[in-house]
Amino acid sequence: MFLKRLTAYALPAALLAAALTGCGSAPVSTPTGGAAVPPPASAVAAQPGVIPPALGDPTPTLNHPAAPPLRKVKIGLALGGGAARGFAHIGVIKALEANGILADVVVGTSAGSVVGALYAAGNNAGALQKMAYAMDEAAISDWALPLFGTKSGVLKGVALQSYINKAVNQRPIEKLKLPFGAVASDLKTGQPILFTRGNTGQAVRASSAVPGVFQPVTIGTRTYVDGGLVAPVPVRFTKEMGAEFIIAVNISTQTEAQAAVSSLEVIMQTFSIMGQRINQYELRDADVVIQPPLGNMAGNDFASRARAMQAGEKATLALMPQIKQKLKARRETPAVAVK
Repeated sequence: MFLKRLTAYALPAALLAAALTGCGSAPVSTPTGGAAVPPPASAVAAQPGVIPPALGDPTPTLNHPAAPPLRKVKIGLALGGGAARGFAHIGVIKALEANGILADVVVGTSAGSVVGALYAAGNNAGALQKMAYAMDEAAISDWALPLFGTKSGVLKGVALQSYINKAVNQRPIEKLKLPFGAVASDLKTGQPILFTRGNTGQAVRASSAVPGVFQPVTIGTRTYVDGGLVAPVPVRFTKEMGAEFIIAVNISTQTEAQAAVSSLEVIMQTFSIMGQRINQYELRDADVVIQPPLGNMAGNDFASRARAMQAGEKATLALMPQIKQKLKARRETPAVAVK
């Protein structure tokens, strides 16, 4: 009698359990020593973006997937050459910092190496502005006597080297706070050289040795001149130093915008003409190209430093929506090995 009652109660309970099993999603079980057992075919299959309906609720609920986390992207600044027009780089850095965009790598050519070294040493835009206003042109002008003598330059460049080394507290390039490179040209082979170690001031001096203005710089057994001959805006070298997102700053003159009068202006105009074709190749690999509207500002116009900084800031702010959009897109994409 007891067994009959037990059977009578057990049968409906078993049927109810079987019915409930067919109505809801079954949990995945893992038997001892075996693999996970999949749910029965009658279970509701999970679909991307949809939460299976609960019992008695026929309406599925959309489950919006969370946005992928933004990855860290190594930002590189490629600062071009242009003598006194290089003050515009400070305005660019100011606008970037104001929008939370900080460089991880800095590479500079000529005037770009001057600003780049000071920035890589840990000076923010405010400090760079103070240094720019305090800079005395005479302090970096050490005339070679006799003028136009046997040496191919009227300025030695030693004063510029000393100025930079003092500003970076005598630290070599590898001891600066940011990875930094200065581009120069090998006078014998015409090949570009990237200084990433050693005397910071000497590397900047070599990168800034405009032929006919500064004397060539001998380091070891090689002699170097201005890097603008081979890389007016060093985008390629910035990429080689590991930058994944490159902001290039082109401050070279537009040949139709400036009438060459003085000997320095003739030299700078010649550099500009030579560099335009090279820039077309270099700049195409940059993610963003900033070209401050410097108009006919001459390469020796140190009196216009404030205008140059304002032009750099203005040009950068105008491109800020584009910079942020491209940077966000890069942060959302998987990392790609830098070639």
